[in-house]
Amino acid sequence: MTPEPGSATPAGGQELSDLSALKALAQPRRQQILQYLTLHGPATSAMLARDFGLNTGATSYHLRELARYGFTEESSTQGRSVGGRERWWRAVPGDRRFPPRSRQNPETRLVMDELNHLSYAADLELFERLQRQGQDLGEWADAFPYSRGTIRLTLPELRAFFEEFIALLNRYKRPDSETPDGARTVLIRLLAFPAPARADDARADGTRLDGTRADGAPAHQVPAHRPPAGDPPARQDPAHQAPVGGSQAPAEEIPAPHTATETDTP
Repeated sequence: MTPEPGSATPAGGQELSDLSALKALAQPRRQQILQYLTLHGPATSAMLARDFGLNTGATSYHLRELARYGFTEESSTQGRSVGGRERWWRAVPGDRRFPPRSRQNPETRLVMDELNHLSYAADLELFERLQRQGQDLGEWADAFPYSRGTIRLTLPELRAFFEEFIALLNRYKRPDSETPDGARTVLIRLLAFPAPARADDARADGTRLDGTRADGAPAHQVPAHRPPAGDPPARQDPAHQAPVGGSQAPAEEIPAPHTATETDTP
């Protein structure tokens, strides 16, 4: 059943809050390995080594580190070669989510920034590579649905929108045995973020982003008041002093980024 807009929808994913797991995931070579396994299916360390120009010892190490945190595992469908020396690995599907930025400590935030940078760069490189293939795509040359939209939402509505998007992906998820001939792996990405405020937009405390108040006075100053000549200076009540620099509204949580759903696997 589709939730009402703004309703509380429990997240069905697994939150990755372990800093060690995030660091393991944010390693560039491991991101490349996961992308390969997601796009092309199970592979051996030797296959990955040839593709990335590495030695098998390096790819085996990265695969084991990814498996340590549940991102990869040995594939049971390919089996082993003669002598049992060749091991096949697959990406482990799952709805994995990251802690919202307001709950990330400085170290976690640095790791997440690097992980996001790697992910965005890889997505852009894949998209540009596909476009360069041009007419070689055949009928799939038309397979570039694209949408840019703008909607006004509350924070709960944005969370509900995100959960409905994940539910839509899962509706089209199916095992390989039920996938018809001619189907291809399709990469789906969602990026939603609040529009930047203008410099003259006011914060919740009445100050603008340029540091002034709505009346034009600097946020850290009290409007000038000159007492009549001969009068003693008025006593300033500390409880009514203007806040130095203005106050900052509490950071609101945003929907956690979403990666590596089961629908991402071939």
